Amino acid sequence: MEGSQSIRSRFEWVIEASIQALQEALENETLTSEELVLFYMDRIAREGQQTNAILEVNPHALQIAQALDVERKSSGKRSLLHGIPILLKDNIDTADAMHTSAGSLALANHYAVQDAFLVKQLRKAGAILLGKTNMTEWANFMSDEMPNGWSSRGGQVLNPYGQFEVGGSSSGSAVAVSTNLTVASIGTETTGSIIHPASQNGIVGLKPTIGAISRSGIIPLSITQDTAGPMTRTVTDAAFVFEALIGRDPDDPITIHSEKFESVNWLDVLDREALRGVRIGIPSSIFRNEVTEERMQLFKDSLATLENLGALIIPDIDLGTNESELGYDVLLHECKASLNYYLGKTSVTNPIRTIEDIITFNNNHSEQTLRYGQELLKKINDRSGMLTERAYIEALLRNRHLAQKVALGKALEKNGVDILAFPQDHGCSFEAAAGYPAITVPAGMTKAGEPFGLTFTGPAFSEPALLGYAYAFEQQKQLRPKARAAHKK
Repeated sequence: MEGSQSIRSRFEWVIEASIQALQEALENETLTSEELVLFYMDRIAREGQQTNAILEVNPHALQIAQALDVERKSSGKRSLLHGIPILLKDNIDTADAMHTSAGSLALANHYAVQDAFLVKQLRKAGAILLGKTNMTEWANFMSDEMPNGWSSRGGQVLNPYGQFEVGGSSSGSAVAVSTNLTVASIGTETTGSIIHPASQNGIVGLKPTIGAISRSGIIPLSITQDTAGPMTRTVTDAAFVFEALIGRDPDDPITIHSEKFESVNWLDVLDREALRGVRIGIPSSIFRNEVTEERMQLFKDSLATLENLGALIIPDIDLGTNESELGYDVLLHECKASLNYYLGKTSVTNPIRTIEDIITFNNNHSEQTLRYGQELLKKINDRSGMLTERAYIEALLRNRHLAQKVALGKALEKNGVDILAFPQDHGCSFEAAAGYPAITVPAGMTKAGEPFGLTFTGPAFSEPALLGYAYAFEQQKQLRPKARAAHKK
């Protein structure tokens, strides 16, 4: 094999290559998966740690790539992901030589006993699990003071475009794609944790409907709101990765809904004319006072593009409620029940069995772990974990009603609109509580160089339509900011 400088120069085109382009090169043997893994490993070594996006590389990635190269020659590719390296957020279980820690030193030595269901799906498709990405510790549910992208295990993830907010909690997954340390990554979202970092780092992020992708084997926060989703440079790549992740899992009963996508041809939904005749509602009151004048102009420019592509913009949609009315009582209660269950099922060699154990560990290692405190973990631990409290049930019923029946369901139906559009991650609390999908697509940059994203939200299981709308916008504008040198610490 060549040295790193030769790999770099020979495969420089890989930096911005799509999954389709990589697959074509693999098929015509101008590239091997082994070379592709080496290329990304070289980039991670040279640039990845400058943003703290990567926690670890899979020590078996190179051998897996070699095996998939042999398989390709002998029996052909399994799917469009065959031999394609993908990074995983550090809260997704892999039964291999990589750790799964949710960014916490308390789980720094934890190895999962089996793959998450979505990991099984990726392996079945022939993807190469390249490594784990840094994240906001415990999915940003440890302390109100903790900045997005911080973890005691990996340090602070940095936005590669400057001294800007990096977004959380899938920040490492977003930055890894933005800086071309991989062609795609997997993030997870409870409330905005895919959409926010994707929009802040100039990439595409798809937050699916609850039930499209299994949550089994993902360190949980919320039983009712957690989901995984693809983070990529293009809408087309997001569709390909999403297709591989979809599947019914007996251990996650709500994935029975994934059958709704069985007949979808994901290439067919990527239509340049998809926005023609689509009615798009703009809930301006949700974000009007929170968005800077410059970002509002970028949003208005995006709406003008949508109109030019044939969409009808319906301004000032009234959602009947504000995001602040949802609160996070549901998450406080569900986190103890779900996280204690996960920890209790880990290997007997793992000493961290409960949230109480996490708190104790942090107290005993306070210099490394308590830079921002752990007040949220303490609040969570004060709950029973039995989900019997009246406060929990009332909060759950209220949030589902406000999000599904009022803010999204009623607003969409009353105004006769197909989807809603937001700047950045505004509105994410509604789609999270309702379990509805959203997609963000690059829509420009501020004068200071901060990426800006346009986000679409639709009804449950409207991913094919959302991908089509995002694709039409993307193809018209091509506004993804190109990779820059990693932002120095």
